[in-house]
Amino acid sequence: MKRPLIATTALLALTACSYPTEVLRSYSESGSITDGGTFGNSTMNNTQVMTGEKHYAVDLSRRFASEVGNTVNFAFNSARLDATAVNVLRRQAHFIRQFPEVRFRVYGHTDLVGSPSYNKSLGLRRAQAVVNFFASQGISRSRLEAVASFGETQPVVMTQGRERRNRRTVTEVSGFVASHPIIMDGKYAEVVYREYVESATSPTTLQIVGNELAGAAE
Repeated sequence: MKRPLIATTALLALTACSYPTEVLRSYSESGSITDGGTFGNSTMNNTQVMTGEKHYAVDLSRRFASEVGNTVNFAFNSARLDATAVNVLRRQAHFIRQFPEVRFRVYGHTDLVGSPSYNKSLGLRRAQAVVNFFASQGISRSRLEAVASFGETQPVVMTQGRERRNRRTVTEVSGFVASHPIIMDGKYAEVVYREYVESATSPTTLQIVGNELAGAAE
């Protein structure tokens, strides 16, 4: 009865050996995006989808990218923020401060020059540099996360050479602060579209005259 199981195991091992190392590594990297090495992420994702949190987090992340830009770039083999990056991050920080109910993640990336392990480390240093900058702008680290770097696995431009557009960090909305009073009621849309709702409110035409409320003169 055990022979089919043994044969299947041997076949799987043989099949894995038949693929190039780079192909297997790419599958491993792709899987890490889904799981991140942390058991329970699938359950968290399902919960976010069912409660509506995921949907509104994506909406706000798109708004963040369109209004202030979600990407900064780096010099070759560097995690230092140059003047251009700092200007973008100041705009990002201003946006983030307007939404104290929201959590953010920073993803680090590199170009394809260098080893995968070195690039993964470099990408993480870049993400950490951005988070440190946000903290210096008065944003609580409890709402920020420099996630494990994607390294060289998600290039914008497919080239083995130096490419500035690949050397980047990307800031995205990751969710909402669960302890916030609004979020406890699941009012994610109220957070995302706060300014739009307020802009639709007509200013009052009432004023206080003595101790009585009266209509304002036209």
